[in-house]
Amino acid sequence: MKPINEMKLVIPSRSANESFARVAVASFVAQLDPTIEELTEIKTAVSEAVTNCIVHAYREQIGNIHLAVKLYEQGRIVIRVRDAGCGIENIEKAMEPLFTTAGEERAGLGFAVMESFMDKLKVLSKPGKGTIVTMEKKLKIRPHR
Repeated sequence: MKPINEMKLVIPSRSANESFARVAVASFVAQLDPTIEELTEIKTAVSEAVTNCIVHAYREQIGNIHLAVKLYEQGRIVIRVRDAGCGIENIEKAMEPLFTTAGEERAGLGFAVMESFMDKLKVLSKPGKGTIVTMEKKLKIRPHR
């Protein structure tokens, strides 16, 4: 199925860019008229995915984070967040709630949050090559007033 609209964004993995990524995706998705709750869930999931790139993928260096958002008929949204960082050794373990490789200051809930707010979450990763997180959400269609 062909998207009705799409956008791509590349940002450096700096902490300051996390909020920009979240707002950019939310602004783009707004054309589908999501509820405030749906928009908040999307923003939170994007924030978690981008933060994972900043904290885990690139650790002590700056690399590029690639965001792609595709909008489809019937309110379906696909968001892809990709990095070329260190990759994930064990995806299953990384997706366990409370698991983190970043020390005690991190809660280890990023993937759990993404999963709870999105309808689908797919994580592909190769150690030394990077990670692709694909999230999908179907907005509730509301009758027009």
